[in-house]
Amino acid sequence: MSKILTIGEILVEIIATDRGDGFRAPVPLIGPFPSGAPAIFIDQVGKLGQQCAIISRVGEDDFGYVNLNRLEADGVDISGIEVDPQGTTGSAFVRYREDGSRAFVFNIRHSACGQISLNDKTRALLDECTHLHVMGTALYAPSVVETILAAIESIKAKGGTVSFDPNLRPEILGSPGMREALTTVLSKTDLFLPSGEELFLFANAKTEQEAVAELLSSGIKAIVLKRGEKGATYFDAQQTISQPGFEVKEVDPTGAGDSFGATFVTFWLAGKEPSAALTLANASGARAVTKTGPMEGASTQAELEDFIANTARKQA
Repeated sequence: MSKILTIGEILVEIIATDRGDGFRAPVPLIGPFPSGAPAIFIDQVGKLGQQCAIISRVGEDDFGYVNLNRLEADGVDISGIEVDPQGTTGSAFVRYREDGSRAFVFNIRHSACGQISLNDKTRALLDECTHLHVMGTALYAPSVVETILAAIESIKAKGGTVSFDPNLRPEILGSPGMREALTTVLSKTDLFLPSGEELFLFANAKTEQEAVAELLSSGIKAIVLKRGEKGATYFDAQQTISQPGFEVKEVDPTGAGDSFGATFVTFWLAGKEPSAALTLANASGARAVTKTGPMEGASTQAELEDFIANTARKQA
């Protein structure tokens, strides 16, 4: 059985309960919620009963233990998370604007998870894993980039696979070396999971069909294009499969794409047909948006199957 690894930020999310543009005046808040794109991803993997682990760092504080306790309870191997007695766990403050978009304030680069690196313990964990999932958000600091690139080389050298979700935030695009790191990761990717226009950040083509063909010709085995509430499309050299989303009332979209990716990667690695894996992934993303908090809508396989059986699909 494969063991899925991810590397990157673990943080808490604090959510403003009033809609508006940013945090330049006092607003009521709720939280802390366990968060961080790699952490959300791997928590959903764990909920599905798949062996998995994360390499990261947290401070020895309540925010760190909020995450450690959640991840361990959901079946994630947390032996690769270093608890730094002198560090502070990362945080993200989010406020929803009236149009549904989000304003973030991040404390990641200078938090405990800004200094992730490989040591004897995490190298031993890496040796147990056969698949690495990379989130673009994790390429925020030189030490983390170095760790991820070293992990990719280790996984690929033993015949393992790599999946990559760009998951780009405007707030981190200016990080030093970000573009170079993204390009390097893509060159080693087996399964690529962009959202919407992210597809065109990595291709010269101007149409979706041409961009997909260009990326597949570069050595990527499969692409899953996430389309939010409209569902998703799977592409490989032989086929294209589209599946609609599900009709749900959106409460909080944070983490939906990470849950989608976790579910698709888990079932793709298990050998499930792409069409079935896509349906389960769409259900996972849809269930995730029905709860406040990035990890609160994480699903077991039984919950996904029940949801699929009892929830209407979006009309094309």
